[in-house]
Amino acid sequence: MENLGIAFALLGAAFAAFMAGIGSAIGVGKSGEAAAGVLTEEPTLFSKVLILQLLPGTQGIYGLLIAFVCMSQIGVLGGDPNLSLAKGLLYFAACLPIGAVGLYSAISQGKASVASIGLLARRPDQFGKAMIIPVMVETYAILALLISILAISGIGGLAL
Repeated sequence: MENLGIAFALLGAAFAAFMAGIGSAIGVGKSGEAAAGVLTEEPTLFSKVLILQLLPGTQGIYGLLIAFVCMSQIGVLGGDPNLSLAKGLLYFAACLPIGAVGLYSAISQGKASVASIGLLARRPDQFGKAMIIPVMVETYAILALLISILAISGIGGLAL
């Protein structure tokens, strides 16, 4: 019973990394399939389609970052890992935004990247426009990352 705080905080860190990572794996996989199809016909587009394929991978990085920040705040990566249940639940809640939004936005960004790769297949000169489409989805992952960072940062000073 005394370790419930640290258990919930670690669960939040794991949720952030796993969910955002799963979304990134799905998004990168879908866009990779589209990229491979385009490259069979036009191998000179490799660098452009690679960039579009990699975009959905950023959410996994954001989730991993939040997991590391959370674990360092709660003492798992050094320090005293004794947390009250209330603080553990707060850390869990602070990790939810990037986990949930990371999962959904990475999958959505993968779909947008697939469409952009299709655009490049027909109009290789339109890379700038093709890039903007999946980057717009990134905005929401960055907002979720910001919320998770701010929430985790604010918990440390609370007296609970």
